[in-house]
Amino acid sequence: MVIIKNKVLLLILVLSFAFCACSSQSQAPGASGRRTVVDQAGRTVEISDPVERIVSGYYISSSACIALGLKDRMVGIEAKAATRPIYALSALELLELPNVGSAKEFNLEACIALEPDLVILPTHLRDSADIITELGIPVILVSPEGQDELMEMITLIGNAAGVDDRAERILVHYRDKRAAIDRMTAELTAKPVVYICGVGSYLTTAPRDMYQSSLINIAGGQNAARDIDGDGRTPISYEQLLVMDPEVIIIPSEASYDIEDILNDAQLSSLTAVRNGSIYRMPGDYEAWDSPVPSGILGSLWLLHILHEDVYSLGEFSSDVSKFYYEFYGITN
Repeated sequence: MVIIKNKVLLLILVLSFAFCACSSQSQAPGASGRRTVVDQAGRTVEISDPVERIVSGYYISSSACIALGLKDRMVGIEAKAATRPIYALSALELLELPNVGSAKEFNLEACIALEPDLVILPTHLRDSADIITELGIPVILVSPEGQDELMEMITLIGNAAGVDDRAERILVHYRDKRAAIDRMTAELTAKPVVYICGVGSYLTTAPRDMYQSSLINIAGGQNAARDIDGDGRTPISYEQLLVMDPEVIIIPSEASYDIEDILNDAQLSSLTAVRNGSIYRMPGDYEAWDSPVPSGILGSLWLLHILHEDVYSLGEFSSDVSKFYYEFYGITN
């Protein structure tokens, strides 16, 4: 929880109440609509129209805002935005916005100073959300840890910002691609065992309840860590990895190590994936497709190509990538 000195908090409260009072006096009753949403933490949030100033403190929700056509309404964004290729490709202006820190070190004061109409934060920043809400600023909390939850997040942000039609377009695209994948994998008899590494170490992995596990399942594979409980990156030992003996190893695009590091680790030389050279690094030219961003279905499509090239070619994948980013992010290259 971010701590604010009492005097600063008191000043913010006074200014906030004064602003609200002026607004209520100058606005005729019924001149602006209001909507109520339930966020992914189960909180009921009331939002006033129009939503013109959005702060996103989470790169997942920032990417969603771009896809939803909201980039011109964003006034604050998470720290280290320059490390995300998707901003430079589709919303260069976002890199000039003030940052409100990260999910680990959220800058509450910077967020409030931007006078947003809507703030979007991950659920583990609930304490900060409660403080912002007390100042009369609506906050929605998101937790897209799963395919269904990702779709819920897109619907939630679309509803909160009044762009429901755009959100539905993304959902239709997802459902269409998911149905196509299901058709391509329906007759598969072999489902390779796939190990998805963590970003910081290949001795961490995605257990069965983590978003990345769903990418494997959708693409016609089996998660090597399917017997491990949890929904967060989980450390494992060399012995555990040797028992799993994955047929394919996937390295995230943002990993701090590379394929050669795994191939050169003598303790892993007996793994089937190592012996067959079946180690792949996920592309990261646009976004981390192993993350629950709107383009996340492309992660499953890429993995489908890796696991079952005979049913889904590289050319088909490249075409799907180009079409998605042109339609929802305006990227033409």
